[in-house]
Amino acid sequence: MIIAFIDIRLFKQLSNSRADLKEGNLFFCIMDVRETCTRTLLCMRKDMDDRDLISLFFRRDESAIQKTSEKYGHYCFTVAWNILFDREDSEECVNDTWLKTWDLIPPEKPKKFQFFLAKITRNFALNRLRTNTRQKRGGGEYETALEELEYTLHTGSDPAQDLNAKELASAVNRFVKNLPEKERNVFIRRYFYLETPKQIAERYSMGTNNVSVMLNRTRTKLKEALEKGGYL
Repeated sequence: MIIAFIDIRLFKQLSNSRADLKEGNLFFCIMDVRETCTRTLLCMRKDMDDRDLISLFFRRDESAIQKTSEKYGHYCFTVAWNILFDREDSEECVNDTWLKTWDLIPPEKPKKFQFFLAKITRNFALNRLRTNTRQKRGGGEYETALEELEYTLHTGSDPAQDLNAKELASAVNRFVKNLPEKERNVFIRRYFYLETPKQIAERYSMGTNNVSVMLNRTRTKLKEALEKGGYL
């Protein structure tokens, strides 16, 4: 089954809430459905400045892990939880995230530390999901969202062997960036964070039906844009 999912690179103009990201680009990857994921950003305490946290890692100060956990532990747990819907598995992914971060910094020096952590946590959660024997652990919300996109983005080929996959990813990226702000916000909240239409409606003071209609129209426009560009 071929679908596409949104990856974090730093979102631009999601909304005015603290939970949203302010600048950056969207990056779409074409992958097998088992490698898709979601995440929800939460409001985080302004503990240590990220630059100070990263400096602790560069100095190999072991307090770096504890202080990072204090600031971003809840956030990373939510990233894992939205994929696994299992507390123990999510906690293990978060612990693995701190160790992986310790291994990567240095030499890496991330510009956006919270997104750097989210990517690591997400990857651990996806690996855990692939080895999990149960189907639809969280009531199937992420499967539902991905199935909505599957029809729009199905290319009929294996993305691992598809030489046009990167071009398709870029095309989807451009499409989403050019959407009106509110439509872009709703699309990202549904297909990246995997929020339900009801949650999105509450976030943006919309009716649930209006959210569903907007998503359907956006998917239709995306499909038309990709067909026009020769990607489908």
